[in-house]
Amino acid sequence: MKLIVGLGNIGDKYIFTRHNAGFMLIDSYALNENLNFRENSRLKCLMTNLRTGTEDYLLIKPTTFMNLSGEAVRAVMDYYKIPVEDILIVFDDLSLELGKIRFRANGSDGGHNGIKSVIQHLGTNNIARLKIGIGPQPNIPSEVFVLQNFSKEELEVLKTSIIKAKEGITCYFKEGIAAAQNKFN
Repeated sequence: MKLIVGLGNIGDKYIFTRHNAGFMLIDSYALNENLNFRENSRLKCLMTNLRTGTEDYLLIKPTTFMNLSGEAVRAVMDYYKIPVEDILIVFDDLSLELGKIRFRANGSDGGHNGIKSVIQHLGTNNIARLKIGIGPQPNIPSEVFVLQNFSKEELEVLKTSIIKAKEGITCYFKEGIAAAQNKFN
């Protein structure tokens, strides 16, 4: 089983905010595959299963708010005995231009509180990730910018990057991180 984690903030007021780009990608999978999320309060997430060919994917959206996302990732990882190399974290990146995506095999948190929590709870920064560009950031504090809604025009650009990201995720799980980086970064 593979685990795809979309990071975001739970609640109606956050649905179309920049910080919820990870949730938006996971929601896109669910919509396209007619999947329904179920809440698992013990594992602190909304979850659904996606089966493609011989692979099972568990798609989750933590219900902990962004800065505690690692709690849900750790709980799901432990419960389903998923090794860290079978986990992909999807989240927004304000240093990456809107419309761009970037796969990384590891790295620092880059100031992102969600991935910071994941690194802390998993005890390693060797966690594959897919960053979805939401920048450039205007001259306002990042905590204000990431909680703003996307404009209608920005949502159209984001749709394109989400389609590309889903293709990239398929590549990542079939061919590995190097192939995904070469084809989609």
